[in-house]
Amino acid sequence: MALLLHDYFRSSASYRVRIALNLKGLPYRQQSHHLVKGEQRSPDYLGINPQGFVPALADGDVLVTQSVAIIEYLEEVYPDTPRVLPATPAGRARVRSLAAIVAADTHPLNNLRVLKYLKAELGLDEAARTAWYHRWLKDCFDALEARLTVEPETGRLCHGDIPTLADICLVPQIFNAKRFAFDLSPYPAVMRIFEEAQALDAFARAAPERQPDAE
Repeated sequence: MALLLHDYFRSSASYRVRIALNLKGLPYRQQSHHLVKGEQRSPDYLGINPQGFVPALADGDVLVTQSVAIIEYLEEVYPDTPRVLPATPAGRARVRSLAAIVAADTHPLNNLRVLKYLKAELGLDEAARTAWYHRWLKDCFDALEARLTVEPETGRLCHGDIPTLADICLVPQIFNAKRFAFDLSPYPAVMRIFEEAQALDAFARAAPERQPDAE
């Protein structure tokens, strides 16, 4: 039975999982939940994921939520597929650390529910909300650029020449940065890796504009 991914085309967390599934060559079906319309808060979906977030992945009777947890699950349950975590403990730690700059420290501050709160509850106008968004993107990309420039483990991609969890998290974050007109020119190492990743079929097929629910 094919895996079932509950997602939304513009969700960067869902984007991560699509990339991972493609890299691993795992077939999957998609069920879209339109975040802007609030479909993720429907009673049916809250019965699947009480947080009301996407993605969620159903693998038979197993349901996993949270994008990084889903990717780690795929890594463990499908060990014969291409790996997205390095073979050594030090390598895995570095990749997880780079990924966390995006997935743990940046994306939670800039996701849709936060932006809605800033508008509806705090009354911030579009310029103020954009300034908020850019503030945390700068922290993210400043740190990534510094590390990817000097750390010897950096290769064609974030960690050597094979796509890893770090690249899986990086690419959707850059997609979001472009949507919000963030200046990426100060980050040549980051953007070089982004272009390398984008040239890979697994990343290209996961892009938001290529999803069946893309608007």
